[in-house]
Amino acid sequence: MVEFGQDAHADSGVLRRMCDIMAHRGPDDDGFFIQGRIGLGMRRLSIVDLTTGHQPISNEDGSVWIVFNGEIYNHRSLRERLITLGHRYRTQSDTETIVHLYEEYGKDCVLHLRGMFAFAIWDAKRRSLFIARDRLGIKPLYYRLTARTFIFGSEIKVLLAYPGVRPEFNRAALPEFLSFGYLSGDETFYAGVQKLMPGHRLEIDEQGNLRVEEYWDLPQAVADKPHDERYYVESYRELLEGAVNSHLMSDVPLGVFLSGGLDSSAVAALMTKLRREPVETFSVGYTEQTYSELPYARTVAQHLNSIHHEVFMSRQDFFGALPKLIWHEDEPIVWPSSVSLFFVAQLARDRVKVVLTGEGSDETLAGYSRYAFTLKNFASTPRHVVRFRTLFSLSMENHGTLFTSTISFPRLTRKIKATFSRMNFTARLRPAPPITMYWHTGRSPLEIFCSVCSTLTSRRTWLSS
Repeated sequence: MVEFGQDAHADSGVLRRMCDIMAHRGPDDDGFFIQGRIGLGMRRLSIVDLTTGHQPISNEDGSVWIVFNGEIYNHRSLRERLITLGHRYRTQSDTETIVHLYEEYGKDCVLHLRGMFAFAIWDAKRRSLFIARDRLGIKPLYYRLTARTFIFGSEIKVLLAYPGVRPEFNRAALPEFLSFGYLSGDETFYAGVQKLMPGHRLEIDEQGNLRVEEYWDLPQAVADKPHDERYYVESYRELLEGAVNSHLMSDVPLGVFLSGGLDSSAVAALMTKLRREPVETFSVGYTEQTYSELPYARTVAQHLNSIHHEVFMSRQDFFGALPKLIWHEDEPIVWPSSVSLFFVAQLARDRVKVVLTGEGSDETLAGYSRYAFTLKNFASTPRHVVRFRTLFSLSMENHGTLFTSTISFPRLTRKIKATFSRMNFTARLRPAPPITMYWHTGRSPLEIFCSVCSTLTSRRTWLSS
């Protein structure tokens, strides 16, 4: 928090109460830093450097302080470089690496990070607070700015614990949410509460001057000469294996969620190969056997010789869990898979502290059926022209209204934004899946996925409670 005003100061009791609200996110430790108008607090789930990784962490002279949620997978290589530049470490944690990166590069420290993160840095010399969120928005960050204070946290309910903040429904967000199942911009269901968007950073000073800017976006094109199919297959496998290997960084037990599908099975197989020992796999199924994927998961688990665990979820379990899950997510549950994920996470929490899951392959490898429809549509149109109705419906994940006009690609974004403005929706749209954005160039699917798969990682989930 940052309190504004001549005699303002951060309240340690308020800061502690706000952190206690999210104790489920970090049951292992808590920590606080208060200096005049600024207050930082955190709850820690210990993953790396269990002994000396306590937060907040400062630089050598105590002028830079950080609270950090996430993991930096390339922190060891960054550490070596920073030490050669003269920085002195007191811990083995990835958190301290961000501090020294900030000393060296300022707000551009985020450009050097590979991982999932949301962090806040208080710079005592500049009297400013710097906050950043990872490129794909894996880690959440919400904030509220008024004339009196700036508060932020990993969950909306943390902000509601601040004195005088009352939950007020943001009615303007409802049409978009009911149409598409998510809010694409920085708005939330709570009036006055905003989310820091993926790939964005913000700075705010003691006078309340706020600046938010984007530091990364998915490239729209990558120059590359054509290669044969074998090259792309090998390149993709190398990148995927590297992503899985980087996610194995941990000082606590790891496992993997296994559905039996291609995504999670590939991650589980690579994890087994890299660790050279049986891994712990966790699956969820339903009492209605028609909808259960457990037979597929068992087949993969037997093939990998994993230490396999299962949990069954009944209809009563599903509906009984909804109130708790809505409280955790701070908004209505849209995807039923969230409930299944909750039960398999509960199962895994008794055995491991971190799990890997399979995410991203459908987006980079055109796994969804709508991509096939896109190809069919493009086959009958010139290379640099797209049918607005197809791309619009795809960018809205098949929830958008179909239009019949055909427009050139450079005008597409302006057309969609203008349409949404007239419909009183937010003008900031969720980007279309990477494949649909690349296909208009006429490049092959293999070229496309290799140009975007650098953003692909095996999703890593923490099991805090």
